[in-house]
Amino acid sequence: MLLRRFASTSTLPPTIRQVLSSLQVTGQDTKVQLNGWIKSVRRQKNVTFAVINDGSCASGLQAVLKSDTTPHNLTNGASVRICGNLVQSLGRRQSYELQVEAVDVLGECNPEAYPIQKQALPVEFLRDNAHLRARTDINASMLRLRDSVLRTLRTYFEAQDFHYVHTPILTSSDCEGGGETFRVSPASSSPPPGQPPDPSVHAEFFSQPAYLTVSSQLHLEALAASLSRVYTLSPCFRAERSQTNRHLAEFWMLEAEWAFINHVGDVCHVVEESLKNVLVQCRTENPLLWKDGDEAKLKSLEDSSRPGHAWTRMTYTDAVKELERYHACSRIGFEFEPAWGRALQSEHERWLSERLVGGPVFVTDYPTSLKPFYMRANDGGETVACFDLLVPFIGELVGGSLREERFSHLVEAIQRHGLKEEEYRWYLDLRKYGSAPHGGYGLGFERLISWMSGIENVRECIAMPRWAKRMLL
Repeated sequence: MLLRRFASTSTLPPTIRQVLSSLQVTGQDTKVQLNGWIKSVRRQKNVTFAVINDGSCASGLQAVLKSDTTPHNLTNGASVRICGNLVQSLGRRQSYELQVEAVDVLGECNPEAYPIQKQALPVEFLRDNAHLRARTDINASMLRLRDSVLRTLRTYFEAQDFHYVHTPILTSSDCEGGGETFRVSPASSSPPPGQPPDPSVHAEFFSQPAYLTVSSQLHLEALAASLSRVYTLSPCFRAERSQTNRHLAEFWMLEAEWAFINHVGDVCHVVEESLKNVLVQCRTENPLLWKDGDEAKLKSLEDSSRPGHAWTRMTYTDAVKELERYHACSRIGFEFEPAWGRALQSEHERWLSERLVGGPVFVTDYPTSLKPFYMRANDGGETVACFDLLVPFIGELVGGSLREERFSHLVEAIQRHGLKEEEYRWYLDLRKYGSAPHGGYGLGFERLISWMSGIENVRECIAMPRWAKRMLL
């Protein structure tokens, strides 16, 4: 019996995915007990067809019940426990179906009041019902994709002997120096009722201002100085009021740092190798996510994972030359005129990846004035050893660099950016005691999911989105 086979390897009952995977191997009909939610019900005169899904896979399982034994409260959204015999299906849409012998409705769901119906639902409606939108097929598929990508990335980093580490969410500094931080303070600093104020209690809970992290990079550098190779996937927070489809106030960042690296191209290599691995390994959800998607975008994504096809690399200087050439000869041109020393806008990034290159492109060696203080200066000091990975239909996906390991150069960079040297004293200490050449990068996880899924807005690439003037739940 299938249940006995799973009992020997797990304390939990098998999921629908596990059951179907096992059947594909053995080819045997067997009796099972499954839990899940009803996705649809179709009642006929003598038989009822219901689709049950527990979220473990996209397909779900068709259950066939006799009409006279079908509970009246078996409705869309209800949670159930079903026992029966899995047999090969006569229908075209599925290989197996469940001939139901017994069904228990564990949680009723009023079909007239239930907000998640079978028909397509507007994006804004689902955002307003964020606590329920994971029950839609597309959102559930997106969540499984996030899980699959994370598993694949972890496997890659483990194979490269990286250590997964945890970094602080509360920090005392703004890593990027951009000032787009959320400040953290107690909800109330008042003394308990009936007690006088305590003059010894500092106005700041931590005796200094505290912020939600915008990046784990600086802390990762401290850990890489001991473990050599470290990475993390951590929530990050930025108090920017941008309403574009690429920005969230709370998002997840995959960040890696490692020591004993001397060329920014080596960082690019790790990024490219790890992402190509993800693109190849994480395609299970594509049939559902790309069912009504743009075929040109899907082909571009598939082309990006081709083996033996290295992603393009070009310097910022060469990129600006190409942008200026197009802007000068094009009838429409860009909204923002490109010029050396100016930041690349989203329209520039997408033109480079979509039109000029036709795929992912690493843009390297940006002007010093455009990048944060911690990036290693190239010879001459005009540019820094860094890169941005630009991908079609998204723009910037990854940013990384060599880090400035030379004490005097780092002090000068801190001063040049108008930062307070005493706030980065601990960071400078890393350069005083056994400093080693090192580098790393940060990858926006929601943007990666957007690229891989074809979902255009990152607000639909995370379970509970937060952005300016909007936080539900």
